[in-house]
Amino acid sequence: MPCTLLDLATARVMPWKNGGGETLELAIAPAGAGLEDFAWRISSARVGAAGPFSAFAGVDRSLALLSGAGLRLQRGDGRIEELHAGGAVAAFAGEEAITAELVDGAVGDLNLMTRRGAWRHRLVPLPLHGQQEVENDAEVMLLWCQAGAGIECRLANGEKRLLEIGQGLLLESLPGPLVLHAQQPALLYLAWLWRETNGS
Repeated sequence: MPCTLLDLATARVMPWKNGGGETLELAIAPAGAGLEDFAWRISSARVGAAGPFSAFAGVDRSLALLSGAGLRLQRGDGRIEELHAGGAVAAFAGEEAITAELVDGAVGDLNLMTRRGAWRHRLVPLPLHGQQEVENDAEVMLLWCQAGAGIECRLANGEKRLLEIGQGLLLESLPGPLVLHAQQPALLYLAWLWRETNGS
């Protein structure tokens, strides 16, 4: 499917790799892949207690906060990084030893992982009010609605889709400009996933 609607309400519930909680799997490639052999994976987890992140060797990860007061990450080198809903994205290697602490109660996150050497990605927040054009030069693109309602997405092929909070659009092999429109202030997370080419 070149354009797929992703929804937290209908996502597949799976245990964390380290057994410390549950995650909602929104999309994975190839279809039917597991945690050891995916090419890329998009998921959302509810973090209700402090603890270590699962280890994913050979994987690059990006993490954004969707809800809650905040998440404090202790990085492998001792640095502290604090995430807030709708704010900056943390990017790190899946094998890095990271421990998370809750700032004030449970949080929900958006997690994007790509297999290093096969895929690479970029995840960024986009405040939106009114109309904005966004370029898509990637093989796979994700638009995720973190805040706002009724966000209109006009795809390069002219198709229109609406996004509510907790929903996303996954675009596969649909390059070209997207036109986004929000009548009220909103916030999206945008991700681009590129396939790595050997020898480039």
